Amino acid sequence: MAEIPRMEDMTPEAYAGMGFKCGIEIHQQLDTEKKLFCRCPVLPYNDEYHAEILRHMRPTLSELGEYDGTALMEFKTKKDIIYRINKDTVCTYEMDDTPPFELNRKALDIALEVTMLLNCNLVSEVHIARKQYLDGSIPTGFQRTTILGVDGWIPYRGRRIGIIQLGLEEDACREVSDTGHLRTYLTDRLGIPLIETVTYPDMKTPAEAAGVAQLIRWLTRSTGKVRRGIGAAREDVNVSIDGGRRVEIKGVPRIPLIPLLVHHEAFRQKALLEIRTELGRRGITPSTFKANTFKVTDLLRDAVYYPVAEAFKRGEQVRAVVLRGYRGILTIKTQPETTFAKEISDRVRALWTSLTRWQFSSIVTSSAMASAFWFNTNGGVSSIS
Repeated sequence: MAEIPRMEDMTPEAYAGMGFKCGIEIHQQLDTEKKLFCRCPVLPYNDEYHAEILRHMRPTLSELGEYDGTALMEFKTKKDIIYRINKDTVCTYEMDDTPPFELNRKALDIALEVTMLLNCNLVSEVHIARKQYLDGSIPTGFQRTTILGVDGWIPYRGRRIGIIQLGLEEDACREVSDTGHLRTYLTDRLGIPLIETVTYPDMKTPAEAAGVAQLIRWLTRSTGKVRRGIGAAREDVNVSIDGGRRVEIKGVPRIPLIPLLVHHEAFRQKALLEIRTELGRRGITPSTFKANTFKVTDLLRDAVYYPVAEAFKRGEQVRAVVLRGYRGILTIKTQPETTFAKEISDRVRALWTSLTRWQFSSIVTSSAMASAFWFNTNGGVSSIS
């Protein structure tokens, strides 16, 4: 398979040939003195904290009597959620122990002003909805959000970029760490008024994605009513190519980072599609796929590779998975520093965190060049180096 080209060597025609599509979601904090659903002050971020609260999140039924699939997945991780609170900003709202106040009217006025600047059609009524958030970033387990306008547009290089909607919502906590079954947050960002602008997938190149993001940034700043500085704005970027699925790159903190992230994701999808085609040529499909699992604990008992050695200290087991027919596939690069084997291992890691230790002790998957354990390209099992 061809090497991943540099972004500098790509042309708009080359991206068009891939069926490249991109849309963005821009989150911008509003400059208000109070938070969105309580009357606590909005203060500068502060890493200092004076107490910690432990919570465990659980899903609830929606108004339709259904559970959100993503919420269920987060629930299965069984995370311990720690909230670090500061005496200057804490209130019972942060502890999910008080009903919300009326929507901050100043925040609503600013959000409506931006909505009209984006040429959106204003909604006739503002309804507060709940969006489940079981990653722990909001203590209630859901985010309060509302849609203010739809079907807008902004001019960009002689054409229009469509705006799907603009919403007003409360910001979430700041993540400190996420290790194993423990996730820690600071609550100083929680509840700050935030607008979310969602575009259609109208950007045709990675550079255009950044250009449109900058245009919306300048437009919101022209009001003089939005917060500035590190953490006041962030972007989610949606990317797809023909044959691929839409992938959302979450929480991009700076617009200049967007083009390279988007370029790499487009070619990651292209590489995965080529791998699928090659596997199909070899007769490996979802219906014919087979993987054999072997217990290799005794074989690796003297391993010095840190993850394996630590697993043994915890009394866990190590199992190997043999993928027959994958000669040369696992070492294919899907991104400049990522192989297909790492794509697999990342998913295994996500699966492992969603299961309790007694269900799934330890799986090691890595590329053929790793210094621990790998899959032999002819379908056999190799030992550590």
